[in-house]
Amino acid sequence: MEYNFRFTSKLLIFNTQLFIMKTALIIGATGLVGGLVLEQLLNNNDYDSVVALTRKSLQNQHPKLKEVIVDFDKLEDYSENFKADVVFCCLGSTIKKAGSQAAFKKIDYEYPLKVAEIAKQNGTKKCLIISALGASKSSIIFYNRVKGEVEEALSQLHFDALHILQPSLIIGERNEKRFAEGLAQKLSPIYGTVMFGPFTKYKSIRAEQIAKAMVYFSKTDATGVQRHDNRELLKVK
Repeated sequence: MEYNFRFTSKLLIFNTQLFIMKTALIIGATGLVGGLVLEQLLNNNDYDSVVALTRKSLQNQHPKLKEVIVDFDKLEDYSENFKADVVFCCLGSTIKKAGSQAAFKKIDYEYPLKVAEIAKQNGTKKCLIISALGASKSSIIFYNRVKGEVEEALSQLHFDALHILQPSLIIGERNEKRFAEGLAQKLSPIYGTVMFGPFTKYKSIRAEQIAKAMVYFSKTDATGVQRHDNRELLKVK
């Protein structure tokens, strides 16, 4: 085993084949999509180490997993753990759950940006974040505006590659109930049959599919800012 000059990627040479093993850093692993992304990373041979920043224990004893319990309001105190090849930002809330617009913005804007900033300072080259359909910093809708603002802020960090996933309504089994998503799951078999062509952009999407797409895009060679709308996410096999 040899090591290259990047701090996390292990360079393995076996039977004349070259394998680069990577470390992933994930936030939001206790959420619906984040939990599925974590599961896929732990079962993916391209990643030999996964660091999860979380408020509470994940109760997962996987040998590839390093769990770091953090105070998200004091992320700088844990900066030595922000060493990874790829950052996965899966944090997300609703204004109702967060309790206020200010609290929502802290979760969906301030925390992802701070994690990305520290990781970038530590040498991370690639970042992926789950945003939303309709995200725009000029949107009159507060939720979409915050999503657009964090997209813009992350773009200014100039990662070698920034992948922004913009799914439509996410469906899956959450711990908490969300009225719109619950209704979408009930109606999905009906309107899903008419959501094709350009309307696929608005079709609801399962959390498992987003997680699969996120890990897939993390392994591509694309550079710069890459935006993936719902249609592209649904195409990932």
